[in-house]
Amino acid sequence: MNKSKFEPNISLNTRYTLALILAGGKGSRLRDLTKWRVKPAVPFGGKFRIIDFALSNCINSGIRKISITTQYKAQSLIRHITQGWGMLHSEFGEFVEVLPAQQRLAEKWYSGTADAVYQNIDIIRKYNPEYVMILGGDHIYKMDYGEIIAYHKSRNADLTVSCIELPVEDANQFGVMSVDEDNRVIDFEEKPEHPQTIPGQPDKVLASMGIYVFNPKFLFDQLFRDANSQKSSHDFGKDIIPSVIKTSKIYAYPFRNSEADSSGYWRDVGTIDSYWKANMELIGVTPELNIYDDQWPIRTNLRQYPPAKFVFNSDGRRGMAVDSMISEGCIVSGAYVEESLLFSNVHVEDYSKITQSVVLSDVVIGSNCRIHKAIIDKGCTIPDGAVIGEDLEHDKQYFHVSDEGIVLVTPDMLKEINYQVQVA
Repeated sequence: MNKSKFEPNISLNTRYTLALILAGGKGSRLRDLTKWRVKPAVPFGGKFRIIDFALSNCINSGIRKISITTQYKAQSLIRHITQGWGMLHSEFGEFVEVLPAQQRLAEKWYSGTADAVYQNIDIIRKYNPEYVMILGGDHIYKMDYGEIIAYHKSRNADLTVSCIELPVEDANQFGVMSVDEDNRVIDFEEKPEHPQTIPGQPDKVLASMGIYVFNPKFLFDQLFRDANSQKSSHDFGKDIIPSVIKTSKIYAYPFRNSEADSSGYWRDVGTIDSYWKANMELIGVTPELNIYDDQWPIRTNLRQYPPAKFVFNSDGRRGMAVDSMISEGCIVSGAYVEESLLFSNVHVEDYSKITQSVVLSDVVIGSNCRIHKAIIDKGCTIPDGAVIGEDLEHDKQYFHVSDEGIVLVTPDMLKEINYQVQVA
């Protein structure tokens, strides 16, 4: 039954769940996109940040107790959370709070995912949750967390791990598990070089999504045990999960990834190529990720801009965009935009042509530019006449060019190397 107005999926399971979002990773595979910001703070989809998807899943699922651990270059993320996620009511025990690395239990920064939780164990205990969800803040997906919590409860599990089928060639980036006929985890290996494939599917592995549901006492026991181990790297995937498989009830929750079901969408955007592809998917006629879904809205920190504008209508100087997404505040002035995504407050000047590109906020693209298959970072000013993405050998002198030929341009690159416009 369709609802005329969105209502969060609140149940007793989610009401008494604490979500802990781990948002301290460097995201080094995103190259200069994470030079000054942590990966969960990287912009995505025209107006969002990556972390907005995990946060929106929490709110839409009815989870209203949310803590976010930060560490690496977190100022952009902290500003985004404090300015855009203050809608909850503390008088009802609801909150979105930031937990910066504070050396609360040790004179060191977080040394792994498990250590990040361990160093905040006193805060978790204070909230006395019925369940603790551990989430990564660096994937793009839509998921009803109420369903995995109900699954966890029905199995009387100590720990439930959300999993997804992925190509075997991607296994070295994830934790890979094997399960029995009841989905109980019988083996778990972090980022294996030679992974165990799914029986009957030699080209697929069952990968952890980095989404865990814990019973609190079980979680605390394992964190204390792990913290006292000098051999441990203090990571859930490398240390804690493999150590408890034989002695505890660990279950895999199957996350369905179906083209017909947008709730099953999940993307790892950890590389320049995967980030570009995931953004470009959104401009399709019927993208698998439906960000226009009013039944599962994606929230963010809204900046106030006027509507997008397209000006001039003469031959050769027509402001227009086709097969593209153009965000608020953009002005396309006598320029042509095709198969591209422009974030807010992007200005494209006369006679320029932008194709198959992702242009982040507050960018100015000068006149007579040609930009193809590029990611232009926030705050760039592209000089008149610049040609980017057509001669990759030339581009490599100034910018980062990915394995699949995506050109990443950042303000620092333009400033530090004294970019010289290539004559068209």
